[in-house]
Amino acid sequence: MSDSQQDYSQLNNSEPRSKSSTIDLVNKNLAKRYRAEKRFRFLGLASIGFGLLCLVFLFTDIIGKGHSAFFQTYVQLEVTFDADRLDITDLTDENQLAMADYQGVLKAALRERFPDIKSRKDKRDLYKVVSSGGGFELRKMLEADASLLGSTQMLWVLADDDIDTYVKSRGDNIDDAFTGRLSKKKQEVVEVLIADGAVEKKFNAHFFAAGDSREPELAGIKGAIMGSLYTLLVTFSLSFPIGIAAAIYLEKYARKNKFTEFIEVNINNLAAVPSIIFGLLGLAIFINFFSMPRSVPLLGGLVLALMTLPTIIISSRAAIKAVPPSIEEAAMGIGASKMQVILHHVLPLAMPGMLTGAIIGMAQALGETAPLLMIGMVAFIVDVPGGITDPSTVLPVQIFLWADSPERAFVERTSAAIMVLLGFLIVMNTFAVWLRKRLERRW
Repeated sequence: MSDSQQDYSQLNNSEPRSKSSTIDLVNKNLAKRYRAEKRFRFLGLASIGFGLLCLVFLFTDIIGKGHSAFFQTYVQLEVTFDADRLDITDLTDENQLAMADYQGVLKAALRERFPDIKSRKDKRDLYKVVSSGGGFELRKMLEADASLLGSTQMLWVLADDDIDTYVKSRGDNIDDAFTGRLSKKKQEVVEVLIADGAVEKKFNAHFFAAGDSREPELAGIKGAIMGSLYTLLVTFSLSFPIGIAAAIYLEKYARKNKFTEFIEVNINNLAAVPSIIFGLLGLAIFINFFSMPRSVPLLGGLVLALMTLPTIIISSRAAIKAVPPSIEEAAMGIGASKMQVILHHVLPLAMPGMLTGAIIGMAQALGETAPLLMIGMVAFIVDVPGGITDPSTVLPVQIFLWADSPERAFVERTSAAIMVLLGFLIVMNTFAVWLRKRLERRW
């Protein structure tokens, strides 16, 4: 056999081995790639599962601590509206009604309920069974019905926060009760009332109908909710029209040059600035320069409007870009001016996206705390605000204040306020998604 024939035969024999090794190498690489893809998919699913687990744990902890705040302990007492003890001679005299000793009437009812308690120390413990705000309820009842004066009524009176905590933690087993600051005598009094069926948990109307208070059983979120609503009203009234106007100018009127590029870069940067910086800006400009009063919804709305403007501008520009150019061209072709095209065609079609961005911005503003702390909305406000210039606080700041309170009863109220805030945020975000799905048009 010649040398050329030998080389040809060797080449033919090596081709099957070369093809086989290439296929094996490809299969090996594919198997390695598939394993890597499975690992990546597993890590993604594991991260999602871990996030959901943390979310479930967070919600379970908040709901577990806060659901009891929606119910309050009441004590049943036989109360006599004694005119001499109240020192009321004329029911038409508002000063007498305001200065009457309603708490003294409750103390007398407690002494009659427990006549065996004689010592001064034990009586002080006995008087602390009912809330210090129980007298206000008697005053409201007497103002609503003057015929109660001189009569004896069986009433459910608001219990003190220590009694409320004790009853809620007690359940059916007295050994599980949290005694806290309760003395032995107060525990005995409460157990007697429980045995007689004179202790009951009812819906906590004070939590939704009252403002803040130093006493946990009297503290409510109505003032914070109204303050949040007034603040968001100012924020929306300022940020939404200004944000839409800025988006229309940048998209439809502004020339593309270095100045507009500088503006666009700064708008994008402002969207990522920490919220406390806007609080410092409000402190420096609105308070120090313009001498505006602290802790009012007007000031809070101005600061939050500055914070939400970048979000609204960015979302509005994206909504305007999503409108097909053919619509503008068709409107221009039939003789519409540029302003008519924008107002009659572009703006109505972009409005769903703009509203969605505005609602998301409002939800972000509702949950902000840091900028409002800088402008003094951390003040203790008892009265419910009646307007944007009345002193008030907002729901996130109210949660911050209660979380810092030493009383154990404020723990459940803090968690309950968080539940209410989360409810508002979920509703706002759900409404934004629904609005987008309901109004958007696809081309």
